[in-house]
Amino acid sequence: MRTPRADGPDFASSSLPRHLVRGVVGFGSLIGSVALIPAAGPVSLLLLPVGVLALRGCPMCWAVGLVQTVSRGRLQRTCEDGRCTLAVADRDHEERTAGPVPR
Repeated sequence: MRTPRADGPDFASSSLPRHLVRGVVGFGSLIGSVALIPAAGPVSLLLLPVGVLALRGCPMCWAVGLVQTVSRGRLQRTCEDGRCTLAVADRDHEERTAGPVPR
């Protein structure tokens, strides 16, 4: 049996700039919440939920999403007879079947 796509969680964003902005907001909020404690007191901890939401739960989830966002459309995973392989996607075939790509 051949499966073109993994059924696991998808942490990717729709674009790389959007994902990087989420990372800046998320990591900035997490770092700021701790760094601002001397200046703002416990109120600065209100930035923690903002950071967690921006990173979709955890920094590792964001990192996995970064890899998925970068590799989306460039790599293809196929599984046959219980053995999975990762290969460079055939972009010519995808363009012929999907139609023109808007730029």
